[in-house]
Amino acid sequence: MRTNVDVDYLFRLMAQEKKRQLNTLELIPSENFVSDNVLKALGSILTNKYSEGYPGKRYYGGNQWIDKIEIKVQKLALEVFGLEENQWGVNVQPYSGTPANYEVYFALLRPGEKLMGMSLTAGGHLSHGHKVTYSGRTYQAVAYGVDRNGWLDYEEIEKLALEYRPKLIVAGASAYSRKIEFDKFRAIADKVGAYLMVDMAHIAGLVAAKLHSSPFEWADVVTTTTHKTLRGPRGAMIFARKDKNVKFYGQEMSLFEAVNKAVFPGMQGGPHNHQIMAIGVALAEALSPRFADYARQIVINAQVMAEEFLRRGYKVVSGGTDNHLLLVDLTPRFGPGWGGAVEKLLELSGITVNKNVVPYEQASPFWPSGIRLGTPAVTTRGMKEEEMVKIVELIDRVVRAIKPDWVKGRKSNKELVDEIVAKVVETKITDKILIEVERLTSNYPLFGW
Repeated sequence: MRTNVDVDYLFRLMAQEKKRQLNTLELIPSENFVSDNVLKALGSILTNKYSEGYPGKRYYGGNQWIDKIEIKVQKLALEVFGLEENQWGVNVQPYSGTPANYEVYFALLRPGEKLMGMSLTAGGHLSHGHKVTYSGRTYQAVAYGVDRNGWLDYEEIEKLALEYRPKLIVAGASAYSRKIEFDKFRAIADKVGAYLMVDMAHIAGLVAAKLHSSPFEWADVVTTTTHKTLRGPRGAMIFARKDKNVKFYGQEMSLFEAVNKAVFPGMQGGPHNHQIMAIGVALAEALSPRFADYARQIVINAQVMAEEFLRRGYKVVSGGTDNHLLLVDLTPRFGPGWGGAVEKLLELSGITVNKNVVPYEQASPFWPSGIRLGTPAVTTRGMKEEEMVKIVELIDRVVRAIKPDWVKGRKSNKELVDEIVAKVVETKITDKILIEVERLTSNYPLFGW
């Protein structure tokens, strides 16, 4: 039967992806490796159950055990972040981070009202009001950025807020390496009567480990994914205040009630129960002392990596990092637009990063000038400071294989990038680095704590 042929083919593809993960250095800051128990939960029989609604209020029968699981996961989420149940509620049903953000906008804003978030080129996220997204097309989006040194300029953010008077201000980023001062965002929001939403997707694990200031003292709503520094499955959570109200389509209710209505039935159907179970497993793991040690090492590793790049003459945006990621601006070395070529060459060398725009980017967003790197995944493998220095050395060898005169003054495009990549591959440097990467990763096997 053809069915078996197709299934076998799909499993062979998955085996190749597993091999890639085992034998490469994963440096994308939004990626991580989950524990065996998280994988078991994701692959469990819970995927078979439909459970539209919330515990005790389902539209399907047979949910007595699903209810208990979801309630337990909610309690674990509040415990991980030290929250009181009478002040905060948490919705653990969002499918992912962007839907979670949009569900908050649906709860707190009406179409056409003003939303203020960090611009994509400054380090923000698409879902924070970028013009090509639902958030940018549905609401009047105002973007704030960073100064020429790559740091948030709170005085400038306040000026923008006073000028445009948004109803909702979003604090949070996807490519910002410094600590965010949530108290300053709260003061700005209060001056213009705005709600404050914090998207802590990237730093949730660091907040849980008390390595980054908590947003909960200052925010009205907090969203997060669960698969980055929190080291859980791909999913999301929304925390919202119970002691502050909003008018949701004419009806007065708490922020938490409005968020629940926005998630279901507003923007989602039945929750993914296997995913919620896996989030609960990750949250339980985050309560262990081992997780705090792990999170601490993430930051140390990122800082060592940033220092090593600086020592080798690279431009690191903001001059370093306080968290799990760093952004390297390649413009001084090659001119604008060559992050994509470096990303490709590193992938051929067994090192996975992502090309990324840098502040005040002049190149096309499809051909940006930087690379974004993070340490959650390599830290999960058990790597420490010595390995971070080695990894930067490997990256540097690949980057140096690109001769500046090949690219200086030329505008990057697919054909030219392919040409540059081919020239570097001819030198065999990618083959040499790949051997070294595989030797390094073999010393730090994956899966299992």
